[in-house]
Amino acid sequence: MSEGRVEDIYARVKAQVVGFGIRPGERINEVVLARDLGVSRTPLREALNRLVAERLVEVRPGTGFFCRTLEPQAVFDLYELRRIIEVSAVMLACQRASDEALAAFAEDTIAHGLDVTGLSVAEATARDEAFHVGIAEMTGNTELAAELRAINDRIRFIRWVNMAARVAASKDQHRAILQALLDRDEDGAGDAMADHISRRKDQVSEAVKEGISTIYIGGPDELMARVPDEV
Repeated sequence: MSEGRVEDIYARVKAQVVGFGIRPGERINEVVLARDLGVSRTPLREALNRLVAERLVEVRPGTGFFCRTLEPQAVFDLYELRRIIEVSAVMLACQRASDEALAAFAEDTIAHGLDVTGLSVAEATARDEAFHVGIAEMTGNTELAAELRAINDRIRFIRWVNMAARVAASKDQHRAILQALLDRDEDGAGDAMADHISRRKDQVSEAVKEGISTIYIGGPDELMARVPDEV
């Protein structure tokens, strides 16, 4: 089987796992999944093992593969790690990004990244992620940007939940971060990013609770298609 075909299987399975198309803690039936995807079990197992390495899937000896669980403490820990990484990233970007890179980033953000009116939760979240990854990429540190992408994969469902509730505050915070970047104000950028990302444990627990309810009642597709409220 070609490398491209294996990569396609991996991407399709990952999309299901990240968005909890397979429910949290649910055992993954390899036979059924292989049949649904129209693939053999060998490349499917390779994809599942890659997802185990990315901590999106769990493997239990003698039992098989399971979709990751959605635990408040684990999600809180990821938000805390994300804050540490992104505060460092935005401060490094203030130091390292060229004037041309900052100008191009600002132009793209103003043109495409701030206005999410009428977009679905999935589309709005994708723009939000692009904003944050774009800042990480301006540091020139590829490992930092890769780590942020990995964290995004693991918290994307909860970000969908948060995005469904309100987007106006996020948009204003993005403006503040962008202005601090353009001013090369490291401390201001770091503070603005920390304010934007930080979540209390009770906020994370509530979002996880709502996320689990959504998975079992409306389903991930309903959440992704929802249009966020501009409040």
